Amino acid sequence: MPPTEIERALAAAVAGGSAEAVVELLARTRLYVLVARLHADIPGWTAPLPTVRDEATRRTCVPVLTQGMLPPWHPEWVFREVGLDELARTWPYDVRRLAVNHGTPYAVMADARPGRLKAWLKAAERLGGPERGILLTDSGGPLHGPLAHGLALGAHLAVTNGLIWNRLGAAYENYATDRARLRRPWGIQHRAEYRDRLASLTRNQLVGRVQEAVLRTRHTLAARTGRTPTREEWAEAVGRAFSARDTDDRALAERSLRHIALFEDRLRADGALAPDGRVDTLAAFDLGRAVNVVRLALGARYTDPYEAEQDVLHLGELARSTYSSWPDFSLGYLMARLVHRAEDDGPEAAEATYRQSLTEHRTLTQDPASPYRNLPWS
Repeated sequence: MPPTEIERALAAAVAGGSAEAVVELLARTRLYVLVARLHADIPGWTAPLPTVRDEATRRTCVPVLTQGMLPPWHPEWVFREVGLDELARTWPYDVRRLAVNHGTPYAVMADARPGRLKAWLKAAERLGGPERGILLTDSGGPLHGPLAHGLALGAHLAVTNGLIWNRLGAAYENYATDRARLRRPWGIQHRAEYRDRLASLTRNQLVGRVQEAVLRTRHTLAARTGRTPTREEWAEAVGRAFSARDTDDRALAERSLRHIALFEDRLRADGALAPDGRVDTLAAFDLGRAVNVVRLALGARYTDPYEAEQDVLHLGELARSTYSSWPDFSLGYLMARLVHRAEDDGPEAAEATYRQSLTEHRTLTQDPASPYRNLPWS
């Protein structure tokens, strides 16, 4: 069984005998070449495309791998992502074959003569690169149990970027990008900084203390009265809770309340939130991002597979103690994303983020293949 839909689609295209279909799929697929970490750490250095001899045809080929076929994690061997357009521009003049997943049951051999390289460039330009906004599952990765549960906390970002959600392996995106994403926005450039930032995420210190306090005020009031308070009651309680705070905190609390109420109304109207439902905490945002930071750190070689697995298991335990279901977790995640976007750029600017987040929420809560449909919450 091919590990992901990518390999299944490539196998179907090859079976159909269409070279054009294969090229179109490759243009929408993340492709990887192996690089020694020693070389990858040299600033500004880009390794030439590797070559390998195919014994069946006695031809020299450039070997690349798809996401699902990346091998297990190794501390000194890392991977660089190459698009079909980059392959065409940097192609060795004396090589005429691209070997995708060479030596595996899911191998594809593509013609790389000069005329075909032009077709690669056109396909890459037309299709815009690797597909995003899709749910990818590794059939050989964790599918059940606590580790799968923990990895599924990071599924929103995996879907956003078109990455496999259930893997702790050789790369999250690719070695250079994994390190770059840790540097910015996380400010992580070595292992000690990674451990510090992960600790902050596990304590929900980065999601926004004012926004959390606004939600906690409503939750406390609801527990005391036995019902969800009206917006006016909530606003009065927030005003009292923030009366001794500085002016900036009070203003942020008022804006946060308005934004949360606005997006809850939108989610109810779109059927994603029950008529009497509410979001009580944004902790899902930090927990979901923490899983992805662990995966990035593993790709950047700031941690190892065993430690990464233990961290993901711990994050799963924290999520289960905070939320009661996958839909509640997912709503907490997307609400945090929306509120932060609205506060940074205004509610109107958050419209595109709202549509994307709602689509991802529906994918994760409705797609029969989603971990949110197949993994029990507790």
